[in-house]
Amino acid sequence: MEAAEFKSDQYVRFCPGCGDHAIAAALQKAMAEIGVPPHQVAVISGIGCSSRMPHYLAPYGFNTIHGRGAAIATGVKTSHPEITVWQMTGDGDCLAIGGNHFIHSLRRNVDLNICLFNNRIYGLTKGQYSPTSPKGFVSKSSPFGTVERPFIPAELCFGARGTFFARTLDVDMPTTVRCMVEANKHKGASLIECLVNCVIFNNGTHNYIADRAERAARTIVLKHGEKMIFGKDNEKGLALDYSTVIPHLIVVPADDERVLVHDATTQDPTLHRMLALMGQPDTVEAKADMEANGSELPIALGVIRNVEAETYDEAVNRQIADIQATAKVHGFDDLTKTLETW
Repeated sequence: MEAAEFKSDQYVRFCPGCGDHAIAAALQKAMAEIGVPPHQVAVISGIGCSSRMPHYLAPYGFNTIHGRGAAIATGVKTSHPEITVWQMTGDGDCLAIGGNHFIHSLRRNVDLNICLFNNRIYGLTKGQYSPTSPKGFVSKSSPFGTVERPFIPAELCFGARGTFFARTLDVDMPTTVRCMVEANKHKGASLIECLVNCVIFNNGTHNYIADRAERAARTIVLKHGEKMIFGKDNEKGLALDYSTVIPHLIVVPADDERVLVHDATTQDPTLHRMLALMGQPDTVEAKADMEANGSELPIALGVIRNVEAETYDEAVNRQIADIQATAKVHGFDDLTKTLETW
């Protein structure tokens, strides 16, 4: 299939330069590679810039209300398990008003492909701080700097017992497409944190790693079964230092025998969490220091966690089938015959 088959005829209203354009293009490429026809796909969203996505894709879509995309997507997948369901959401829509639905869709392990667009700002409502804005961030709703600590999406995912977590960057099309394809293969709730730029209200928020000249030195693209190496010449690797009470990640030469091999499928989330939290400053000062002086540990991209577990939609439908197989009542008419009538 071709990516063009997954494009709608609607005018795309993302701002010129918005990172959402790249995610939309990557999603169309991924859908073509996956090969599920548009009429067997549903794209569900809430409210926000990222939540416009159903309008720009050929598959069935539902642009719901603020924060409720996960609830609707759960209903679609549970009632029609044969349909491939994608959920488009943003850091505000998903982690603020939609936070409760979000964590429970992960906990239940509903078979959804969730793309969480993280630009650390409310873009559609014109520039208020969001749940992922760093502490001290100045915005229209925090003119003296927000006093709140931000969510780190990976921590929420692991805390909710999520089975799949990946992270990608709007300017890295190959990694984005690969993460989306792998998310679709995964049976369960697949969360992809898409780091995107809001050119109007938070321009350059990911410049530290988006800059092509520095990206290789500041990020590591993890691939299951491959060594964790990175750098402009793949000269560095990641290893665990056991010299302290709690082991921690360190950078070593790529030829060091301690360099780790990435295992996305191990059930224990300890190392996955350590990898996902690398390079995640939670204050404006820490972010500025990282941008100015660099960080020893890179920011992890790619599929970080991918483990198997029973899905909610399979479990619910199997339970219904089991009960129906032994029940005397098989429909509404059967039910009314068992009741007292007059």
